[in-house]
Amino acid sequence: MNLRVLRPPGALAPLSAARHLALAAIVALIGVSALPAAAQTGADNPTTVLGPGDAAMLDMREAFRKANPRQLQALMPKVQGHELEPLAAYWAMRLSLETASHDQVRRFLDRWQGTYYEDRLRNDWLLLLGSRQDWGTFLAEWPHFRMNDDKALRCHGLHARLATQGQLSGDEVADAARLWLDQRDAEEACAPLVNRLLAARQLDPQLAWQRARVGAEQNRPRVVTQAVGLLNPDWVSTANALQTQPDKYLDEKLTAVRHRTKELVTLALVRLAATDPEEAAQHMARARWRTQLTQEEKSWVWGAIGRTAAQRLMPEATDWFAKGHPADMHTEHLGWWVRAALRAGRWEQVVKAIAAMPETMRQEPTWTYWHARALTQLKTPDALAQARTHYLRIASPHSFYGQLAMEELGQAITTPPAPPALTEAEVQQARQHPGLRRALKAIAIGLRSEGVREWNYETNLHSPGGMPERELLAAAALACQKQVWDRCINTSERTPTVADHQQRFPTPHREALLRRTSGMGLDAAYVYGLIRQESRFIVDARSHVGASGLMQVMPATARWTAKKIGLTQFQPSDINERDTNIAIGTGYLKLVLDDFEGSMPLAAAAYNAGPSRARRWRAPNDGTGPVLEGAIWAENIPFSETRDYVKRVLANTTNYAALLTGQPQSLKARLGLVGPRSAAAPRENTDLP
Repeated sequence: MNLRVLRPPGALAPLSAARHLALAAIVALIGVSALPAAAQTGADNPTTVLGPGDAAMLDMREAFRKANPRQLQALMPKVQGHELEPLAAYWAMRLSLETASHDQVRRFLDRWQGTYYEDRLRNDWLLLLGSRQDWGTFLAEWPHFRMNDDKALRCHGLHARLATQGQLSGDEVADAARLWLDQRDAEEACAPLVNRLLAARQLDPQLAWQRARVGAEQNRPRVVTQAVGLLNPDWVSTANALQTQPDKYLDEKLTAVRHRTKELVTLALVRLAATDPEEAAQHMARARWRTQLTQEEKSWVWGAIGRTAAQRLMPEATDWFAKGHPADMHTEHLGWWVRAALRAGRWEQVVKAIAAMPETMRQEPTWTYWHARALTQLKTPDALAQARTHYLRIASPHSFYGQLAMEELGQAITTPPAPPALTEAEVQQARQHPGLRRALKAIAIGLRSEGVREWNYETNLHSPGGMPERELLAAAALACQKQVWDRCINTSERTPTVADHQQRFPTPHREALLRRTSGMGLDAAYVYGLIRQESRFIVDARSHVGASGLMQVMPATARWTAKKIGLTQFQPSDINERDTNIAIGTGYLKLVLDDFEGSMPLAAAAYNAGPSRARRWRAPNDGTGPVLEGAIWAENIPFSETRDYVKRVLANTTNYAALLTGQPQSLKARLGLVGPRSAAAPRENTDLP
């Protein structure tokens, strides 16, 4: 039998004897084990022995990535009967899809019926059929597509019905508009559908102008070009020009303002607002635009000005928002209006902006919580009763605003009771599930992204209600047992009515982490909360920007921290070793936490986005600023990724503290207050990378 040992992706080759001795000396200084993680315990980061066909699967993955169909076909005999043969067959079929006959595609779908890869290929085929506008074949296959999570396919489906039936219902037209407006980029699937609906006057041209405005605000010129081009291709050159020099366009406009010119002026003002809100506000103060633009156009521009100002933490933001009508603003404007009003303590504006949000947005925990907080400021019995109703609806230990709502209701955060233990039958059902077995096999041999996609499909996407709750708990338990921690956590989080916090908040590498954190006075719950968000406990995790390991440390940060904590013989490749990664990650976190005077939200923001940004968000401009509740400060973080990160890390930390100590916890206490640096604090460590 031809076997070889596979290391997890990103893992290192075995250390030389000299490097082992050097590493032993280093880790002895910092109080961690001398061996790299893979050698220390097979349970934490096991090596995998490749069996027959496994190596061929890895070679096929490379052939697929290189678009080499001949090599794929040559390797296919080696994987016949292999557990991952459906994946291999998908790779081969996917590369030939554009030239394959309908009969060839259907033979594949029949051969792998019921698997993820049947649905995956049908997704790809439907996209191809939609782009070709082969509506007859599309409509024949569309009812068999189970995943139904592709927005481009939903546009093709509506287009197919429009092309074959001649019209869409009012709800279908509204769905088409939502799908197009929700697209981040200028994708091609929805544009032809919208073009036909505009031509048939089933959609208001104002929709296209609003789409163009969003593109201008977000500096997505292709979105602007596509939207304006659907209205009139002759306007595209002007729209493109004003995106690069909106101020020049505004200064050179003719006095006569026609309809399309008004819209292009609005587009220019929106684009200027995204780069220079003060100049845009000065333009809006001119009598010319006050009289010639509609109320909707003026309100949108003020929303764009306020949004940029709020993201820059400018105190003028609330006044600029207030010059427009909230009902005419984009939902992004309204969200930032609430954030700016929270920062300024303008609770009446919080109520006003949230009231203008669509119902689905108002129901989100973020805005439900802040609406309740604003209502409590009114102090009337009706307002207090309504606030309590809001808190009760979202109160939960499972999320940031759920935990805050619990505390507003006077409830401490504790670990909820575990659900009834899984039966042996439930455990066996998960172990024998073909899709889950394939997913775990793929992950085990190094095909992580392929395995994760199939796992997610089987546990969530392929049936209307998803996998039943007890089956989800059993699947999560299987992933935990196999130490595939990211699938363990993510699957357990999907249970709608019960929560197993041992699954949702696992504590792998516990001995190493507790030894390290206790020796340096660092809260173990905080470290666990951060690692859970950073890597989901995947030892060899590697981000698209180059961060590595459990604590996702960047190479430059690793080198800097190694010097600071005394790892004199550290080499960049050492960061992939578990204990070294923990030592450097916790060392850096402690330095950041100390520099920010023990503030957990500030340190988490600095860990994610860099200390210099966290300092600016703490006290912009001249270093002065308001002292804010930690929750208000976190909600005002300009980067959506970092804002979400800080919330999740702090909510994780609170849950881990409850698990590790068995005592009730407070998220508010961990958030604390955030304001300018204390005069008594030590000087800032400006060398922090």
